[in-house]
Parts: sequence; C-alpha cells; structure tokens
Amino acid sequence: MTNSAKQLRIGLFGAGPWAERTQAPALAAHPEVEFAGVWARRPEAAVAIADAYGTAAYSGDDGVDALLANCDAAAFALPPDIQAPLAARAADAGCHLLLDKPVATTVAAARETARAVERAKVASVVFCTLRFAADTAPWIAEQAAAGGWFTARAQWLGSLYASGSDSPYAASPWRRDKGGLWDVGPHVLSVLIPVLGDVTAVTAARGPEDTVHLVLRHASGASSTATLGLSAPVNASGVSIELVGDQGTVTLPDWGDAVRSFGSALDALLEAARTGRSHGCDVPFGLRLTEILAEAEARLTV
Repeated sequence: MTNSAKQLRIGLFGAGPWAERTQAPALAAHPEVEFAGVWARRPEAAVAIADAYGTAAYSGDDGVDALLANCDAAAFALPPDIQAPLAARAADAGCHLLLDKPVATTVAAARETARAVERAKVASVVFCTLRFAADTAPWIAEQAAAGGWFTARAQWLGSLYASGSDSPYAASPWRRDKGGLWDVGPHVLSVLIPVLGDVTAVTAARGPEDTVHLVLRHASGASSTATLGLSAPVNASGVSIELVGDQGTVTLPDWGDAVRSFGSALDALLEAARTGRSHGCDVPFGLRLTEILAEAEARLTV
C-alpha cells in the first residue's frame, strides 16, 4: 500500500492511557504523518481520541479492516497478545508496522508477526523507548562502537503496584499478570544487546512481589545482570544502566518525554519504509526479545 502524497497515513490501534498520552499526540504532531484514525475495542474510547485530534473512530472486527484499508502503516498501543495477531493482519494488508514492546508474550505469536512482516515486505519498528530517545539513542550507538565491555548492571524498578500509587497503567491486566520481566525487560535488553551482543545464556530468579533478577551472558563474552520489577516502594523506584570495561564505568543518561521519543520512532519507520533498509529495533529484533524473555520466564518455574 503506497501513498503518493508526502505524508504517510497511519492508523492507531488502541485507545488506553499510553495511546492517549503518547502515540496519539505524536501522530497528530508529526509533519510527515496523516493521522488516519483510531481503532479500539471500546468504541467510546476510540471516539474520545478521534474527536480530540479530528480523525475517524473505528471499532469491532469490521473496523479493523476499514481502518487498515485507509492506511499505509499501523501503530499499536494494545496489550501484546492482542497486538500480535492484529499486527500480522495489518502486515498482510500491506501496512508498515510501529509496534509497542513486547511484540508478544509467546514466541509463537511473535514469530507469526515476524513471518507476516517478511511475507509482506513491509517496514517495521518496535518502540523500545531508549532506542529512540534523544539522549539515550546516540549513547547506545557510541557504547556499541567503543566496545571493550566486560560486564553491565541494570536496574529498572517501577512502583505501579506500590501502596499509594496512582499510575493509570496499574489497571493494565497484562502488566499485572506478566510483571516487570515483560513490561520493562524489553527496555533493558534493547540497550544491552546492541552494546554487548546477543544473549547466549540466561539465568533467572524471583525477588519480592513481581521482581525478577536476570544474569545474562552475551555473544561478546561480556556478562550482565538486570533487576526488573513494577512493585518497588515509591522511594526505591528508578532506572539505572551501567557498563563496565576498557572505558571505565559509563552510565545511561536520562531521557526526554515519551511523545518526543515516539516521534523519533515514527521517523525511523518513515525512513525504513522509504529506503527498504531495516531498523535495528524492528520486528525480528522484537521476536528475539520475546525469545529471551520467554526463556527467562521458563527458568523461573524450574
């Protein structure tokens, strides 16, 4: 599916807090994007976002096909295991894909999405925020180019489920079910893998609440550790990633707002669609993240 005009027509699938706060405003603000419409399982949610940005609302199974027919690309803000089959359907309709992380929480579903992308020869990007944020994206590239890393340590502790939390994302059933491993694990892996190489071995252990501790071996020979969770006390929450090696110790910088980062992910999708060159954080990479996380999850049950 192509568009002769400069703007790429992109439909948004999902109308929850993440779509409302991040994807929708970024789509509406991007000068090279036509915000083609919003689909949601709840019609009233789709209407609310569509009315706010002067676009069309869709719902129901017929609405999926109707929106895809009016799009060159589809952006997703849905639970992963709802996202995956709809993304495969969008690819089969000839639409480029901008997916949220994780692509899916089962390897089979993520693999089918990757196969659909390959069949259709469409561009794809998975929105792992740190790979697109203005300060962290160049930092990751710089550390990957530097090399010589011995080990790394990452900690990503959210407080969604802490006492007194008022986060709108705490109501998400899939986050409650899958925990920090699947919600913030993709972010951490999206930094570690480009710098240290693919994960070749995984060890996992449970901590308090949904907290998970990972020990990873990488293709470069380096090792890393990661602590992931969504239930930390508010005063204990935060994010840090440190690399240790020939360069000494370097620390991931802070990053900007999610709307700006999503705009950069849109730039990446536009570039991939125009050139045919894959982005490093595409659906095949998203499949690899799902494979690693699924292996870690399996280790937790041993």
